Amino acid sequence: MKKMIALLFTLGFGSMAYAQQHTFTGTWELVSVDNIYPDSSRVHPYGDHPQGMLMFDNKGNYTIQIFNATRPKVTSGDKNKCTPEENAALVQGSNAHFGKYTIDEATHTITFNITHASFPNWEGTTQKRAYTYINNVLSYVVTHTTQGGAAVVAEVVWRRL
Repeated sequence: MKKMIALLFTLGFGSMAYAQQHTFTGTWELVSVDNIYPDSSRVHPYGDHPQGMLMFDNKGNYTIQIFNATRPKVTSGDKNKCTPEENAALVQGSNAHFGKYTIDEATHTITFNITHASFPNWEGTTQKRAYTYINNVLSYVVTHTTQGGAAVVAEVVWRRL
């Protein structure tokens, strides 16, 4: 009986710790993306009203998709027959990646272990991002962005659905 109580006690605390680690589990909608340059100027790389979704599950998996809402249609209707300008708009107007994540609430950091990404330079990398979380709004900073590298940081804001 003592072993059974000890096992239940251990499982209970283990479950609580796991649930706390995944405070952000669920689906989030994109609010904004701002690239911030060394002179403090801000640019909206995905337009004034970007669209996107972020999902964290309770097993440590995540996926992110970010799109410029005003990307032009492909004239031919076939993405394999895009003009160079259409290809550039498609690539520059989107960003997506997925993999594993961890949250460190003590240091307010999210660590993304990126498995695959629309920007292949990010594949297989680990990226740590400082975050704030207030009233179901998650904001984090991306260093070494896909647009500007180390000279630019991005501020990305999500709202819980």
